[in-house]
Parts: sequence; C-alpha cells; structure tokens
Amino acid sequence: MPDYSAPTKDMAYVLHDVLKVQDLPTPGYDDLDRDFTSAVLDEAAKITGEVLAPLNVVGDTQGCTLENGVVRTPDGFKDAFDQVKEGGWTGLDMPEEYGGQNLPYVMGLALTEMLSSANQAFAMYQGLTHGAAAAILAHGTDAQKSTYLPDMINCNWTGTMNLTEPHCGTDLGLMRTRAEPQGDGSYKLSGQKIFISSGEHDMADNIIHLVLAKIPGGPDGIKGVSLFIVPKFLVGDDGSLGARNGVACGSIEEKMGIHANSTCVMNYDDATGWLLGTEHKGMQAMFTMMNEARIGVGIQGLAQAEVAYQNALTYARERLQGRAVTGDENPDGPADPLIVHPDIRRSLMDQKSFVEGARAFVLWGATLIDQAHRGKDAEALGMISLLTPVIKGFLTDQGYDMTVLAQQIYGGHGYIEEHGMSQFTRDARIAMIYEGANGVQALDLVGRKLAQDGGKHVMAFFEMVKSFIKDNADIDGMEPLLTPLKQASKDLQNAGMFFMAEGMKNPNAALSGSYDFMHMMGHVCLGLMWARMGRASLDALANGTTDPDFHQTKLATARYYMARRLPATTMHLARIQSGADPVMDLAADQF
Repeated sequence: MPDYSAPTKDMAYVLHDVLKVQDLPTPGYDDLDRDFTSAVLDEAAKITGEVLAPLNVVGDTQGCTLENGVVRTPDGFKDAFDQVKEGGWTGLDMPEEYGGQNLPYVMGLALTEMLSSANQAFAMYQGLTHGAAAAILAHGTDAQKSTYLPDMINCNWTGTMNLTEPHCGTDLGLMRTRAEPQGDGSYKLSGQKIFISSGEHDMADNIIHLVLAKIPGGPDGIKGVSLFIVPKFLVGDDGSLGARNGVACGSIEEKMGIHANSTCVMNYDDATGWLLGTEHKGMQAMFTMMNEARIGVGIQGLAQAEVAYQNALTYARERLQGRAVTGDENPDGPADPLIVHPDIRRSLMDQKSFVEGARAFVLWGATLIDQAHRGKDAEALGMISLLTPVIKGFLTDQGYDMTVLAQQIYGGHGYIEEHGMSQFTRDARIAMIYEGANGVQALDLVGRKLAQDGGKHVMAFFEMVKSFIKDNADIDGMEPLLTPLKQASKDLQNAGMFFMAEGMKNPNAALSGSYDFMHMMGHVCLGLMWARMGRASLDALANGTTDPDFHQTKLATARYYMARRLPATTMHLARIQSGADPVMDLAADQF
C-alpha cells in the first residue's frame, strides 16, 4: 500500500524563507512565526498521514453505495471525518464569530494540500463545505450566516455546489431548473443537477446545497440565473432540524477515480430554498465558491503529484534493475537500484521540480488572497484573479502528467492495482475537468483576464518578474536561474503581443493559442518561484545554515527546472505564432 508523509519541512521553507510571511503587513500574519506554523503543520501531518492516508485505498476499493436514498461512505470514513472535525481542522481559516479559528487562508491552503495528498476523495467533503460556507459568508444575510455557518464550519453540516444539468455543462445559461417565489421570501425549486460532488452521504446531519436556478420572468441566459440555499433538512428558527426537504439523490456516478466521494444526480422536486445574494446575480455569488474551488482543484494536481512522487522515489531507491553505465553502484547485489539510471533521474527530477515549484506557487497565491481579503488590497485581488486559471489549469495538467511519470517508474507493477499507483493517476484525472475544464480556464485567461482592468494586472506580473531579475542580477549563483527566466518572460510577452496584434481582426488566432499561453504562463510562474527559492537558499548558505544539504538540493533542483522545463515556453510561443490556420483549416465534416 502506498505511503504518504506530509512535506512539512518544505512548506515551512516556502512560508518563512521564501515568502517571509512573518514579515508581510497582512493582518493576522504577525502571528505566523516559524514555531507556530510548524506546530500547526506537524499536527496536520499526523492526522493526514496516520488517519486519512490509510483509508485512501479503502475508499478507492469500496467506493460509495446508494441504499434507499442514502449514500453509504466507505469503512472508516465516518470515524475519520469525526476526528477531523474534533481537531478543529474544518474551520482553520474561518471566522471565530462562527466557530472557526481565524487563521490566514495561507495556512488553510497548506492543510488542503495535505488532505488532498492523503485522501483526495475524503478531502472533497470538507473542501466543498468550506467553499459553500465562504459563499454564504460573502453574500448571505446576517440571518443566513447565523443559521448555517456555525454548523457548516464545524462540518456537522456539509455543503455542495449545484451547477451542471444533463443538457448543459459550461454553458449555464441553458439551465432549466426553476425557482418559483412563494410570497413568504422562500422559493420552490424543481429540476435536476448532475455531477454533484458530496451531494448525499452519511457523515453529516444535514447537507446545505447551493443551487443555481432561474426565477420565471427573469432575463434570458446566464443573466437570469440566481443562487439559492436549499438544505437537505429544513432548519428551524432555533437551528433545529425539521422535515426532509424535496431534494434527493437519484443515483451516484460510476467514475474513473475519486470513488470514495459521492458524485450524485440530485433531483429537486418543489424543494424549499432561499435566495442567496441578489436576484438574477447568481453567478456572481457562485463565483465566490467557484474561484476558491478552482484554487483547491489546482492543489489537487499538486497533491496527487506529491504523493505519487514520494512513492516512486522510494521504489526507485529500492528496486534493483540493471547496472549503471558508469560502473556498478551496488557491487554486492545482483543489480543496481533504479535511481542510478539517467532516465529514471530525469523522471524524478521532472516530478520533484514540479511539486516543489507548484507548492511555492500556490502558497504565494494564498498570500495574495489574504492580502486581498484581510488587507483590502485591490492590486493583490487583481493579481490572484489573473493567476487563478493558471493555478487550476496548469497545475492539474502537469500534476496528472507527473502521476503518470511516477507510475511509469514502477514499470509493469505500476499498472497493477496492488501497488496503488494507478489510483493517483485516476484521481488526478478529474482535476483537469471539473470546476471548469482546462480548455475553459485557458479561454478565461486569454479572453478575459489578460484584458481585465485595461491589462494592468498582467503588466504588473511582467514588471514583477523584470524587477526580480534586475534586483538579483549581481548575486553570485543567480545567473543560471535569471537568464532562462528572462527568456521565458520575453516569450510570454511576445505571445501577448501576438494576441494584441492578431486577436482583434481574427479572434480564433488568439483562442487557438490560449492553451499554450496558459502553459507558458504556468512555466513562467514556476520559474519565478524557483528563482525566488534559489535566492532564499543562496542566502541561507551564505548565512551559515545548519542544513546546507537541503539548500544545495534546492539550488540543484532550481537549475534543473530552468534548464530542462522552462524552455518549453519557446515551443509554446512557436505554436501560438502559427496562428489559427493550422487549427481551423479543416471543415467540421473533414475530421
């Protein structure tokens, strides 16, 4: 069975040596000294490694079952969920007013990585609840907040998001679910939603569904969509649970992965609901949850790559196969370990450089969210809005690829369920699809985010990279990191200039290159993170660190990413500059 050990040392390094969270002016960050964050991370590592990780294979093997309208989760899940609740982990970064611990979002995101690496399907129950609670916190009335948030934050009640219908996925303007006003402030919802993660299960007393629906007489299309709170059990004025609402799970999906999360078809039959936010502004409210979910899904790509890498590394060190071409490295054994072979090293370095760079990227993104929300920083909000489709799209694409590389190191054993490596690949695959398929993320990035606020945020990103390169140009040891980063940033800017020159007269020219641009920007973001980590480790070595091997390893990994991974931007630029013709030449009936 695969193992998982939370990378708390690396998390602490990113938080304190690279991002220097303890020095940032964001409200609440003055409490984030190294001793405090290490205590939180170490405790989280215990429950994820000792309680959740052993259930990952159990959940994959058993899956969920539907019995008389109730979904039964796999053996051990209910007890583990209770332990997570009792430890206060579900409300780590939520307001104290409603029972949370009010830690910064950056700490919650570090926890999310651990939960998802240990057991992605399990983590989704809590993760979706967190997102639903965040939407109510942002858009709910005081009465709605006091009614729902305390029990959602402690996960006595869980939450969902209900968007997709059988006939519409991304194009939510086509939805048919209706919400009829009742005259007392409530609505009756009728319709069917599909692909609803955690839609029904046996681990919570109530499930609070956030449901998109149309109020009759409203505008056509997406402008006529509103968001509603629809509880599984109606909630009394005193918080007690009342009658069962008109919402039920019709079936659960048989899926490629995340078997232990109940992906439900939800039927609404005159279910009572209450408007959340403003009438006909449902997408605005739902995007509070969706943007948080997209960052959480990006972390799933990183998380599955991390746990797959950990196990592939162990296997490469222990499995004896062949001899090193430069001479026996295990002369007393029948063969050398896999890790002596250059191609195995190449694969492991691809994985290592990705997971560590991606971790720095998402934690940096979390500090931007804290700056935006806690510090009311509009520039930080604009930057994380720009980066969100990159976090979601690039990290899940690359994360899936890394699980495949990890599986490949096992050879034939990677294809056998006994070794557990296929689960990481199967579980990672969904992250490229849900919360907005990655092609949609690329379209969002190029079609909306680049031009947002007159393009000021992407220009601020370029200036950030340029300033870092300039400020570190005279630091010994930085040149191998800065020169490739400079070239990659130029490639990205040239791609943006191509879109500006060609996009207005031929929009297909821009959209045909959107996926490449998302990956280009992802590589530049990880390149920037590796340059920042390189500087942090050079400083640590210069200051006489007690752990020189850790920082030398960081520098070697940084140089690898710059030399072997970052040049992909040149390929992506060439594909973008080829324009729309290679993509659009064939008529639909010629495929």
